[in-house]
Amino acid sequence: MYSARTGLVLAFHGCDESLTSNLLAGKSSVRNSKNDYDWLGHGSYFWDNSPSRALQIATFLSTLPKNTKNRMAKPAVIGAVINLGFCLDLLDYQNLIFLDESYKLLSASYSALGMDLPINKPIGGNKDLILRELDCAVIETLHQFRDEQKMRPFDSVRGVFWEGKELYPNAGFREKDHIQICIRNPNCIKGYFLPLKENGKFSQV
Repeated sequence: MYSARTGLVLAFHGCDESLTSNLLAGKSSVRNSKNDYDWLGHGSYFWDNSPSRALQIATFLSTLPKNTKNRMAKPAVIGAVINLGFCLDLLDYQNLIFLDESYKLLSASYSALGMDLPINKPIGGNKDLILRELDCAVIETLHQFRDEQKMRPFDSVRGVFWEGKELYPNAGFREKDHIQICIRNPNCIKGYFLPLKENGKFSQV
């Protein structure tokens, strides 16, 4: 009963500048990702309240070689006003229990078929598990189970991730820690906006 989130949140998406005008005009929407390694399953991805992180990933993608998939010519950030709706919030203990049960269901299915489970994998020398094939499969199994049981579908998924190098020796914080939002129901997105630069003449509000 507490999975229905009240109020609006601000979230940010890193993209190519050429996309921003179409988003603002309502002619386009943030791409619905369906990779088998998506961290929170399939949907449209946003950084929770972090335009700087959105710009960082867009800037990284702009450094990829030409003709590379997902390369951005000119990195930009678009903001979104979002109502999370019925949210699979993985900061909520109860929802983590659902995820554990989903893993058991997935594991039993693969075992019955004599197949190995997908695994989360790093890329290159990076120790972070960037390719979340197992996590994605577990989350998508939960969505599929709810659909088959005629249960209310989740509109969104929200999760916290620890990523990158330690900020300092023995730190509990890493340089790229973040909260991500995955929107499954596009009606959660109430509008887009261009983030403004802070006016240094006034205090923050």
